Amino acid sequence: MFRNQYDTDVTTWSPAGRLFQVEYAMEAVKQGSAAIGLRSKTHVVLACVNKANSELSSHQKKIFKVDDHIGVAIAGLTADGRVLSRYMRTECINYSFNYESPLPVGRLVVQLADKAQVCTQRSWKRPYGVGLLVGGTDESGAHLYYNCPSGNYFEYQAFAIGSRSQAAKTYLERRFENFMGSSRDDLIKDALIAVRETLQGETLKSSICTVAVVGVDEAFHILDQETVQQLINAFEIVGETEAGAAEEDTAAAEEGTAAEQGAAAQDAAPMDI
Repeated sequence: MFRNQYDTDVTTWSPAGRLFQVEYAMEAVKQGSAAIGLRSKTHVVLACVNKANSELSSHQKKIFKVDDHIGVAIAGLTADGRVLSRYMRTECINYSFNYESPLPVGRLVVQLADKAQVCTQRSWKRPYGVGLLVGGTDESGAHLYYNCPSGNYFEYQAFAIGSRSQAAKTYLERRFENFMGSSRDDLIKDALIAVRETLQGETLKSSICTVAVVGVDEAFHILDQETVQQLINAFEIVGETEAGAAEEDTAAAEEGTAAEQGAAAQDAAPMDI
């Protein structure tokens, strides 16, 4: 991805009007493990994939609590995400001390975007190589934002970032119209299914994913592994039941070709998981 003399400095524009160092930072987000966010009228669910560098090491933490009403999920350079989450935590504490009220989510996102933008305009700095999904609640309801290394920010109904996130986006785009009226458990279910889409055939287990929830009447917290595994098991049982019912209907409709139907059912089974 070498760009000749135009990618040696973050403040150097290319003739096409591009800042390649900023684009490289955005590429770092795509290389990180997937992170997903969904929101309804009252709740926000954040989920991420935990990837360890080796079987002997633990995974890096990808979801951070900022305040009782705000949390973040990151994809990209974990060290940058840790620093930015600490900055957000400090801003929330200062605002609460000065005004005796929680910091609105939108205002915190703007401050975070301004901090990221400064790094695109100083030659002695580099852009943050991390994307953040900021989920929280305030007086206006539940909010989900994406903060980009370029300093841009966007509010979403649902979004996915990181490696293989396109599969999760495809699922979310099919389902997003139902999210506003979804319950807390339905949001968690959709988040887990979206995480499963990013694994590309790998079995979804609580050990490789983290789920966090925040609501209007529910403080931000990360679900423990046992709860997540119970939810995964419940959703997979429903899927198996539906697949079994479909196979029975197919067998009743075409009794003469039972062997061929059995082979077809075996081929279709992995797609239902």
